[in-house]
Amino acid sequence: MLKVAIVGYGYMGEIRRRVVDAHPNLELSLVCESDRSKIKENKNFKVSSDFRDVYTSQADVVFVCTPNNLIPELTVECMKLGKHVFAEKPPGTCLQDIVRMIEQEKVSPGVKLMFGFNHRYHPGILRAKELIESGRLGKLLWLRGVYGKSGGKNFRSSWRNKKEVSGGGILLDQGIHMIDLFNFFAGDFNEVKSFLGNDYWKFDIEDNAFVIMKNNKGQQASLHSSATLWKHRFHIQIGLEKGYLIVQGLLSKSGSYGRETLTVGRQQFEDETFAVGNPSEEVTYFDKDMSWEIEVENFVDCILNDKPVDKSSSHDAFCAMKIVDDAYRDSGYYS
Repeated sequence: MLKVAIVGYGYMGEIRRRVVDAHPNLELSLVCESDRSKIKENKNFKVSSDFRDVYTSQADVVFVCTPNNLIPELTVECMKLGKHVFAEKPPGTCLQDIVRMIEQEKVSPGVKLMFGFNHRYHPGILRAKELIESGRLGKLLWLRGVYGKSGGKNFRSSWRNKKEVSGGGILLDQGIHMIDLFNFFAGDFNEVKSFLGNDYWKFDIEDNAFVIMKNNKGQQASLHSSATLWKHRFHIQIGLEKGYLIVQGLLSKSGSYGRETLTVGRQQFEDETFAVGNPSEEVTYFDKDMSWEIEVENFVDCILNDKPVDKSSSHDAFCAMKIVDDAYRDSGYYS
């Protein structure tokens, strides 16, 4: 049984608490949250308003569910103390933050570090990954993604839109999930071009990002990450030699992204006159999201069986953050 501490009890902290409670090898012993009013339910764990109490706690595993600017210090200090860390994305406010965490990971033998890229474990994404790896539709050629939201209640006052806390806007907050999926499907992208804007919300961070990427295999990808879609949307299209895959909708707590589906289309040629430009498609619907549970199960397995973290690892976090950093630099965000 591993004792668990959760630091930060907002939206993500509540989700992590639910997963921890359901896991047979995890026991929640401490929640650190500055706003104690957020913790309303009956509890059998200690509550602290000072996140530094996690350092002296008996916790074996720490879930860091704080704003971005607090993630590096908490993660590094916990690893120094021999505590395993599961940190939410993004991995800090800038590329140097994840570099700092990786450096500590290297000198903390036996400590496991994982980051919260749960979109990798959504059912539509997992099924798409299986189809790509099977080779039945040929080599992957390109990817195209749209991921955005409508702003929503209290959007203007959110810490996510304060540069000194978040480090970046919609690209870092939400688009990084899509970038991680691009890496998940195709491998790391080393050429990045981007255009960023903040024409509507007028924050000092971007509310729209258009990013184009290319890797050494010649595969290309494009992303539109937006806080002005006025409708929550998740859509990733994958082009292959013999067909295409589309994952759209996203099983989420609010259900606002719509039902999650995977569409499979196959290349059809001119001799199939009935289908030119309009090939038949197979659509699979998904109604149960186990992504939160799967990623934590993988993390616990790495701890209990002393396996290296090879999914949602610090390397994966670095690769996603490097693309965000490249996009910011290309657009002049850091100037």
